[in-house]
Formats: sequence, structure tokens, C-alpha cells
Amino acid sequence: MSIRHLLAAAPLGGTGLAAPAAAHVLAQPTAADALSMSSGRFGASAAVLLGVVGTIIGGLALARPAGRLGTGSGSLGAVLALATGLIGMALGGLVVATSDSGIGTGNGRGGAYVALAVGLAGVVLGGLALLRARRTGRLAG
Repeated sequence: MSIRHLLAAAPLGGTGLAAPAAAHVLAQPTAADALSMSSGRFGASAAVLLGVVGTIIGGLALARPAGRLGTGSGSLGAVLALATGLIGMALGGLVVATSDSGIGTGNGRGGAYVALAVGLAGVVLGGLALLRARRTGRLAG
């Protein structure tokens, strides 16, 4: 449709063309406030926290395999790191899958991506610590 037709139709009821555009603008999701805690942000924050805990425990289990986190069999820290990293990754994946907007809208998608990365680091460190415990024979069973 050319500009001449649009300008000619404006005095005769040009709001008919503007109504779908206004409805489209109203249907757009709004960004959350900076200080509000949406369910996506809460889920992503919990997932990041679990991933960070898994990464720290995995690093400690890898650095000190016979320390406090594994005095009995040497694998408690590794198993804890694996579990918390996997739970953090699963929660981060759930937030990514259920988020309806992009990064920066307050739905937690950015934090969920961080949770996936940090949880993966926890899983890798826990897996390496568990492999070391199996190789050195400190694994009970």
C-alpha cells in the first residue's frame, strides 16, 4: 500500500490501520522493575547459588581429596559437587525453557545462562574429583 493511499484513508477512518499496531504494542511483555524479584529471577538466582556451591565444593574436593569433605571414602565432596551442579543446571535449564522474553527483561534468562555455565563447572570439577577418588582406590565399595 502506498503512502498516498494511507494519507487518503486517514480522514475516512485511518484508525482502522492503527488499531492492529496499538494492539501489538499492548501485547508486548513489559520488563520487570529493577528491584522486583520475579519467579524467573528467583529461580535463576537459586540455580546460580547451587552452581557456585557445587563449583566450590568440587574445587575443594579436587584440591584436597582427603580433607574434611571426604575423610571416610574420599568421594563425599565429589558427589556433593556433582549433585549441586546438576541441580543448578536443571533449574537454570527450566528457567531458560519457561522464559518468554530475552535477556534484560527481568525474566531471569541471563542468570539462567550463568547458572548453566557455573553448574557445568561444578559437574566437571566433581566428576574429576570422583575419577581421582576411584583411581586412587579411596572409593568405598
